[in-house]
Amino acid sequence: MGRSYYHLHLVSDSTGETLIATSKAAGAQYQGVTAIDHVYPLVRNETQLERAIAEIEASPGIVLFTLVDPALSARLVEACERVGAPCISVLQPILDLFQNYIGAASTPRPGAQHVLNTDYFKRIEALNFTMMVDDGQSPEHLEQADVVLLGVSRTSKTPTSIYLANRGYKTANVPLVPGVPPPSALERLKHPLIVGLVASPERIVQIRQNRLLSLQAQGDTPYVDRDAVKEEIAASRRLFADRGWPMIDVTRKSIEETAAAILDLYKAHRMKFIAQG
Repeated sequence: MGRSYYHLHLVSDSTGETLIATSKAAGAQYQGVTAIDHVYPLVRNETQLERAIAEIEASPGIVLFTLVDPALSARLVEACERVGAPCISVLQPILDLFQNYIGAASTPRPGAQHVLNTDYFKRIEALNFTMMVDDGQSPEHLEQADVVLLGVSRTSKTPTSIYLANRGYKTANVPLVPGVPPPSALERLKHPLIVGLVASPERIVQIRQNRLLSLQAQGDTPYVDRDAVKEEIAASRRLFADRGWPMIDVTRKSIEETAAAILDLYKAHRMKFIAQG
């Protein structure tokens, strides 16, 4: 029988986000095995590195690192070899590839991807905008959005909006409520891409029931009635089809997958918008 858990040491001279994302993607391929994470961010000198090495020696396991200082990297590799802990520099193979193609060595800069540059402030601006117009608020600002998401309750509009905002896209979301017409401003929008989100009635009912339970609210309402929800979804589909708005079924999609599909649509939308002048 294989191991049921393992120690995972993530050593970074920045925030560790790259390592966390990479290790999660790899670890997800192994069902039934749990990682005990040890994260060491902002490791930029020998003292900080020695603290990490002491924990690695106490609980050997897989070691992933992103250290641009060659002396620190060499010290970590030496320590891992001594205790038999497999280790790898996650960025080094990628940096080697870039160097071979571009023809110039990189300039070591810990956390360079987090420098407060134009992209950073673009993301902050997008987040502020997205929170301002969340859940149908301030419809008069919809024209300023890059993307407008429509859908009935519990189609992951808000989390998808926030994810897109973190990527730098101003994203508004508008709920479709039974018996309430969507904002008339939607009909006049020129700049934003409008996307409809749908899901299976079973999935929506399940999420809504869980929502009511968390709020300790009464569960016997049209909000969780399967026939009523089925009609809500059908009505939203008809609306999207009538207006020619693309729709995405989020039933079996993660937020990341939904966002990727939206961004594909957005690229095509922007090309068309630019072509029309």
